Amino acid sequence: MVMSTILSQGKKKRTKKSNVQVGRKKANKGDAGDEADTPRTRRALAREATAKARRDVEEAELKAAVARQATEAAAREEIEATRNELSATHAQEDVLEALALEVDVPETTKARRNLFSEDELQIEPVKKMTPRKKKLTKKVAPDLERGAYGVVAGLGCVGDSVGRRHSSRKNGFFVTSSSSASVERSTQELGTAGPGEWSGDAIHRRFLEFYAAHGHKILPSSSLVPDDPTLFLTIAGMLQFKPIFLSKEPRRVPCATTSQKCIRTNDIENVGRTARHQTFFEMLGNFSFGDYFKKEATAWACELATKEYGLPAERLWISVFEDDNEAFDIWHNEVGVPKERIKRMGAEDNFWTSGATGPCGPCSEIYYDFYPERGSSDADLGDDSRFIEFYNLVFMQYNKRDDGSLEPLKQKNIDTGMGLERMARILQKVPNNYETDLIFPIIEKAASMAMVSYAKTDDATKTNLKIIGDHMRAVVYLISDGVIPSNIGRGYVVRRLIRRVVRIGRLIGIRGDGHGNSGGALLPSLAETLERGEKLLDELLDEALLSAGNNGDKPSLSGKDVFLLYDTYGFPVEITAEIASEQGVTVDIEGFDIEMENQRKQSQAAHNVVKLSVGNETEIVKSILDTEFLGYDSLSASAIVKGLLVNGNPVNEVSEGSEVEILLDRTPFYAESGTIKQGSVEVGKEVDASVDAKLRQGAKAHHTATHLLQSALKSVVGSETSQAGSLVAFDRLRFDFNFHRPLSDEELTTIESLVNQWIGNAAHLETKVMALQDAKNAGAIAMFGEKYGEQVRVVEVPGVSLELWWDSQQGIASGVRRIEAVAGDAFVDYVCARDNYMRRLCSSLKVKAEDVNGRVETILEELRATRNEVSSLRSKIAVLKAVSLASKATTVEPQNVRIVVENMGDVDADGLKSAAEYLIDTLQDPAAVILGSSPGDGKVSLVAAFSPAVVKLGLQAGKFVGGIAKLCGGGGGGKPNFAQAGGRKPENLPHALEKARVEIVAGVSSPS
Repeated sequence: MVMSTILSQGKKKRTKKSNVQVGRKKANKGDAGDEADTPRTRRALAREATAKARRDVEEAELKAAVARQATEAAAREEIEATRNELSATHAQEDVLEALALEVDVPETTKARRNLFSEDELQIEPVKKMTPRKKKLTKKVAPDLERGAYGVVAGLGCVGDSVGRRHSSRKNGFFVTSSSSASVERSTQELGTAGPGEWSGDAIHRRFLEFYAAHGHKILPSSSLVPDDPTLFLTIAGMLQFKPIFLSKEPRRVPCATTSQKCIRTNDIENVGRTARHQTFFEMLGNFSFGDYFKKEATAWACELATKEYGLPAERLWISVFEDDNEAFDIWHNEVGVPKERIKRMGAEDNFWTSGATGPCGPCSEIYYDFYPERGSSDADLGDDSRFIEFYNLVFMQYNKRDDGSLEPLKQKNIDTGMGLERMARILQKVPNNYETDLIFPIIEKAASMAMVSYAKTDDATKTNLKIIGDHMRAVVYLISDGVIPSNIGRGYVVRRLIRRVVRIGRLIGIRGDGHGNSGGALLPSLAETLERGEKLLDELLDEALLSAGNNGDKPSLSGKDVFLLYDTYGFPVEITAEIASEQGVTVDIEGFDIEMENQRKQSQAAHNVVKLSVGNETEIVKSILDTEFLGYDSLSASAIVKGLLVNGNPVNEVSEGSEVEILLDRTPFYAESGTIKQGSVEVGKEVDASVDAKLRQGAKAHHTATHLLQSALKSVVGSETSQAGSLVAFDRLRFDFNFHRPLSDEELTTIESLVNQWIGNAAHLETKVMALQDAKNAGAIAMFGEKYGEQVRVVEVPGVSLELWWDSQQGIASGVRRIEAVAGDAFVDYVCARDNYMRRLCSSLKVKAEDVNGRVETILEELRATRNEVSSLRSKIAVLKAVSLASKATTVEPQNVRIVVENMGDVDADGLKSAAEYLIDTLQDPAAVILGSSPGDGKVSLVAAFSPAVVKLGLQAGKFVGGIAKLCGGGGGGKPNFAQAGGRKPENLPHALEKARVEIVAGVSSPS
């Protein structure tokens, strides 16, 4: 419209210019009634003509404005009618995609006329069409094959963040009309963008920009490793704001918006099997800290969904808490959602609580309807095949007391969450979250490595590929946040996810990395773990069959064993059940489900609930002004006792022996609780607060030394190391860090030398206060587990006058190393203690300090020689016992094989081997010897020796003894003629040997 108006104005101007020129010609001709042709006359005529032209232009503009209003009103009615028609015929998506491909608006045109005129269409010729465009155009508008292809320039909607487009065919042209001339904005921000335009990144960016435009501060995602000690991993978008919601920290901004990385593994068994379950996901959220509430939150949520993302309003359903009439009225009366599409739901679904006590409130959820044609009667929002919940609004308005009653919060907050992957599924029009551009590229790569086509493969393989895509995405984000695979804590989560990927990768046929490396796709160590799991499964199946044979029961694997295979070795229960059924063994699925539920409850209780509590402790802290910290400049001060807490509850007075937290108005102490050694303390009284100078100096030395150690580690072994924990005490420090291998002696020496070099420089500490982001930009390293405000105190250490010495390096978990150290005066105490140990050792060994190593090596060599001698004697004793066993050999026909199967008591493995070798030589060919023993410590030793003739019968010692060992809870193997095995169930040895006797007799009795 604006374009057309400008052009109309241009026409008027040209017309008036012509009139002026005509007037001049008349004047030049000197017609009757005109003044003489003089310069003055000509100027007067020009001024008059110009004034008249200006009046004509203004009149034309006024008429154009009136016409524009009328035309736009008519256009809006036509747009709405056409939209309904397109929706009914399900053709809208193709039309919009065609428009998105064909719109090409040049800045200048040769002929533009009124946009909405029936006869004077504003048309631009499309000079070239790509094959893809032409194909799509044929699909949408066959008439475009004839005549001059063209599209209309104007798209968009002034004052509206969503462009509304209307399409129809007129006279062989594809016509698009609009109520705006904002062409550039409409093509960039069109709400009804095609699937290709809504990438995950675009969805993410649009959310943040939308709320930023509404006054929200965009804040970065926090780490997947939360500062909150009550949580295992970051599992919710609101986690970083928990202290603000608890009123433990002041709000830094009135409202904020984030895209938070999250991990949840409590329902990992659903990953890949449903359309929406994931371990890693991104939660888009907007938060208000007492700034706005329900009305604004619901209005913005609706605007974001329908106008920014272009979701059809008729496809959106709303759930509200059953008693939240306020939310219901807002959604219906102000937002305009029909009553039949607003569902009241109970507290289990629509009332958010943080725990037994604390902030809570009703919530409202927005659902997308994939099948609106099914109608609204008896619609169930829990039907995952029809609905998906993509936006949750929590109205944090109450505090839940200990007695369960609710009291209004003084500051009402908003906490929302929109699942990025769910919104991507909706906008990209794919059947599940896994096939969005956020995960599907990983799936495609895995499919190519397995040499399968995702589109053509069976459902089971698709499920496995989805699991790989999800888990690998989670692993990458966890490792990027410093979580290294290990057998404890968060590292165990990473290890478990990787093991599941490796197991499933092998299952679907991944054998290489796609570059000719047959072992590169799957880590050998993980493959070995799975092989151990397969071996354990074989053992469990053998035990089940043996137990059933003895008791006459049907063989079955217990739920605990199935869960062990699932949780530790990554075996899906379906695979375990399939393998077991091949051997006629059933699986206790009910018992497995019980184990799974127990783990799920423990996981949810420990790690998947963001606990907020507003108790007595919070109330007393809120009533006290911030304590002034004096410890940087002074070690003593007079102060007033503002509060006393015993077990988190406020008291007015405490006496000797009480464990207490004391709140002062000013303090030189670092925060710690303590015990009243003498006297009493009362609220309101003045006290003298004094720090032990020697202890404070020790803490300062070890605190600074910890920073030095971290810098030295990164300098020597690389920036990939990250802190995993630390302890700063008065007399020592402990530093845990993530690294994939132990440090070498050379690396430790280099680190020690580097730190002591800094210490030797004896430079003064330089401290300054600056903004947190400025400190990070300057290269300041944040310490693990510490929280920082907007302003931080930065300590630069170019050199420190401390002595630092490393005691040890330990591996406390897989991928986690530990260094312990002492600094300052503690170093002297440490060295004195070690010197005392050395003097005592020298006295015991009767050597000088410099000769201790040599003397210890001599003693160790003597010990090894003695042990070898003992082992030799035991072997001789075993052979002597074997002499008597030779006479007990039985002969089995028809091959006349001499057989010995005996329990040799507590003979060790080496002795058992010597006895078997003696017997097989003594009995001569053909002969078979199977011996077992229980050498102690819950161990079982087995050996099998077969002569050449027995091996020719098809019997192999390795396979034979391995099967027998399984009955004793172990395994083993070896060569066809000689093999050893072990076990961990000595109580089963008699039965195992009896079975060995039966099997060897049967084996040698068979015809060759």
